[in-house]
Amino acid sequence: MTMQTYATLSLVPGPDTVPLALHWLDDVVATLGWPPRTSFKLRLCLDEALTNVVMYGFPQDQAKPGDEIALSILGHDEQRIVEILDNGPAYDPTHNQPADLVDTLSEAKIGGHGLRLMRHFLQDIQYQRIEGRNRLRLIAADEPDPTS
Repeated sequence: MTMQTYATLSLVPGPDTVPLALHWLDDVVATLGWPPRTSFKLRLCLDEALTNVVMYGFPQDQAKPGDEIALSILGHDEQRIVEILDNGPAYDPTHNQPADLVDTLSEAKIGGHGLRLMRHFLQDIQYQRIEGRNRLRLIAADEPDPTS
C-alpha cells in the first residue's frame, strides 16, 4: 500500500489559520476531483480538529516564534487522509470521550461534541507524538456521490 502525498501547507497558528487551511483543502480536493461527500467529511473534520489545535495548543496570548502547523493531504487506494502536524503541547484527542448526549435542548452545552462528529464521519482517527510533534491523521473512506 503506497501512500501518495498530494499537497502540503505550512501555517503559523493564528486567527486566520483555519480559514486558510479550509480554502487550501477546498482547492486541492477540487483539483484532484475527489467525490463531494468525501471532501465534505474531510473539510468538516479538519475544521473541527484544527480549530481545537489552534485554540488549545497555541493560545494567542502565549504565541511564540517557531509555533508551526503543517498540513498534508495524502491518499492510497480508497482512503483520503488529512494530516495535521504541530509542535504544540502533547495532546491525544483519540483518548477522550465525547460529551454525553442530552435529552432536552435546555440541558445542552456548547462544545465537547467534535470528537463524536469526527468519529461519525471518519473511517479512523490516528494520533502519534513524534519527535516533539503531534501528528493527527483524519482518515476518510472515499465515498462516491450516490446520485452520480
